[in-house]
Amino acid sequence: MALLDIFAGAVLPIVAVAAVGFALGRTSDLDADPLNTVVVYVLAPALVLHSLATADFSGGTIARMTVAVVAYILGMIVVAEGVGRLLGESEPRLSALVLAATFPNCGNYGIPLSDFAFPGGGRAAAVLYLAIQAVLVYTVGVYVASRAGGGGGLQGVRRVARIPLVWAVPVALGARAFGLVPAADATAMQTLQLVGDSSIPVMLLVLGIQLSRTDYGTALSQAAVPSVLKMVVAPAVAVAVALAVGFENATVARVFVLESAMPAAVTPVILVGEFADDLTVGGVSVPEYVSTVILVTTLASVPMLTALIALLESGVVV
Repeated sequence: MALLDIFAGAVLPIVAVAAVGFALGRTSDLDADPLNTVVVYVLAPALVLHSLATADFSGGTIARMTVAVVAYILGMIVVAEGVGRLLGESEPRLSALVLAATFPNCGNYGIPLSDFAFPGGGRAAAVLYLAIQAVLVYTVGVYVASRAGGGGGLQGVRRVARIPLVWAVPVALGARAFGLVPAADATAMQTLQLVGDSSIPVMLLVLGIQLSRTDYGTALSQAAVPSVLKMVVAPAVAVAVALAVGFENATVARVFVLESAMPAAVTPVILVGEFADDLTVGGVSVPEYVSTVILVTTLASVPMLTALIALLESGVVV
């Protein structure tokens, strides 16, 4: 019964809104790209600014989350790269496997789920995770994706300077440090909260639309390895990292594990599309390969994350 309660209270709302987006994508010509642009450049930065500026986090908690996310991402890159090479994978699919297995969908899936699962601070912790990963996606992730396309790996890293989501982090932390955060009832903060809160349903709609566009076909049989790495190995790595870092706040620790256990992120599709869009392996394009992993891991995440939330709430994991 506890699992059903967790599913109904935390997972079902996410699935329901994403399903609406999926239905829209299947029954109309709705393009998710403009919505995604609005999220990346307006809604998500507002969410990050408001959440980080008002969150009751100590400097130590922020530092621990930063160390934990970096350790998790680098650890998964090493694991995925090692498994890929042992299986004889070569470029471009090796880098595609690494991207799909490493980066979790901590934004348009992870933030809402963390908010529902841990209402006492879950959203703020998830936003902090997203902000840190955003820097890594547009630096380390770009390097891996450009390697898949045969490039040197550094030519796309400079795009990080043009992502408002990344700049929202130092602005929010700077405002906290210098006592420049307006009162919660100030017009500026209420407006910022309104815009930021709207990002959550829009993120879920975008997720559903993007999944509806996935053409898995032949790639389905090739998605097993990265899917297992993402949904089985990644949570284990996250638990190990959380225990090693030693979070002072139990909610932050649990959100870190939950966010790391999210299904594969959508951003790697964009990255490999930029650097390796015209490359194929075994009759499957690199973007189709990554998109299939996203679809498989997202479907598998519904029962797996329900069970993980139960374990986290019971204190068995961290």
